[in-house]
Amino acid sequence: MADVVMPQMGESIAEGTIVRWIKKVGDKVERDEPLFEISTDKVDAEIPSPIAGVLTEIRHEEGETVPVNSVVAIIGAGGAKAETPAPAAPKAEAPAPPPARQQGDGSSAPLSASSAPTQTAPPAPKAAPSAAAAESPEEALRQRSSPLVRRIAKEHNVDISGIQGTGLAGRVTKDDILGFIARGRLSGGAPAADAGRPAPASGPAAPAAPAQPAKPAAALAGQSVAMSVMRKKIAEHMIASRRTSAHVHSVFEVNFHRVAQIREAKKAEYERAGAKLTYLSFILKAAVDALRAVPIVNASVDGDTIVYHKAVNVGIAVALDWGLIVPVIKGADEKNLLGLSRAVADVANRARSKQLKPDEVSGGTFTITNPGVFGALFGMPIINQPQVAILGVGAVEKRPVVVDDAIGIRPMAYLSLGYDHRIIDGAVADEFLAHIKKTLENWDPSDA
Repeated sequence: MADVVMPQMGESIAEGTIVRWIKKVGDKVERDEPLFEISTDKVDAEIPSPIAGVLTEIRHEEGETVPVNSVVAIIGAGGAKAETPAPAAPKAEAPAPPPARQQGDGSSAPLSASSAPTQTAPPAPKAAPSAAAAESPEEALRQRSSPLVRRIAKEHNVDISGIQGTGLAGRVTKDDILGFIARGRLSGGAPAADAGRPAPASGPAAPAAPAQPAKPAAALAGQSVAMSVMRKKIAEHMIASRRTSAHVHSVFEVNFHRVAQIREAKKAEYERAGAKLTYLSFILKAAVDALRAVPIVNASVDGDTIVYHKAVNVGIAVALDWGLIVPVIKGADEKNLLGLSRAVADVANRARSKQLKPDEVSGGTFTITNPGVFGALFGMPIINQPQVAILGVGAVEKRPVVVDDAIGIRPMAYLSLGYDHRIIDGAVADEFLAHIKKTLENWDPSDA
């Protein structure tokens, strides 16, 4: 038997909200199989089972916010009985007749199915071998959406089954349903399914006036939608960071001509090695080298003490449909350009699929954010506490520049450094950015 606890998904995280139970009381689970989904300010993640066994008890239901390290469920041995039936599993309420016992024994329950916990507790009559196929529409709906999405759907009289989900395993996200509703309003009528899909069976929402279609900017006007757990925590932490650190920003312009040449020459080679060679890969490597050269940027403040970190753990901000997450590349100074390229792709992909582990969103000593991927020339990012600096990367664009007293066209970008003026002076910040600029503009091909 083992306790399942609410994990701490990063520094300063004190609680998490249970978004969805993937398994139910009585379900068999394998070690590391997804058990439930949580949401915090730093990450939405699926939490795996610590051991193989049977889910015998759920102590906190969907929608509850639970302090870290609190027990949320109990996993029993393979032969344990479920102590308390889950409210979301009404099938377990009716006693199972003895003949149904052999149909459920030895069968491995799929993620969304209800199955018998042990040989001593016969399955419910509905738990046939094809339990997944016999899943009720209500149960399927719960698997495809969060409580927030279902509440929005109910408020607007929208059938979620008519929406194409972009989340994990086709799950309908908040952005999916809000976009669905907006498209219906822009068309001057009820929210409609995408082309080729049937209209919701539950009936249309109140139609907008067809003679005056809503403008895109006002598509969601008049709606009140509750903030997600992640969005509320991001807001709290950003305000706290502004109050804690004396924010100052410096901006340098960098010529990426040499990097672009090396990238073009090495791109195919990196793809064969299973990595994508991007400008961010070069910037990350240059930043890591600069952190070693100017160690105070890799520090943090603890009261009246400056803590210089030996490890160089770089967080990479990843934009998600439902918020922002900063997975951390541990030991970044020990990786070459290929290793960093692989690491960036790996953490970004797993962040979007909610597969990050707790220690992968904690322990960062410096952060890089890339608003340039959306076309921004540069950003003025807020420091990720308790760190003391954050690097913002602008879009790499070809611009006319002076090269050896002549006008030339070069790929250029702005790099901005947000830093805590309590411990980092402007001269030190500029030294750090100058180190990055020099490395990028004079890149040694042997380092690629």
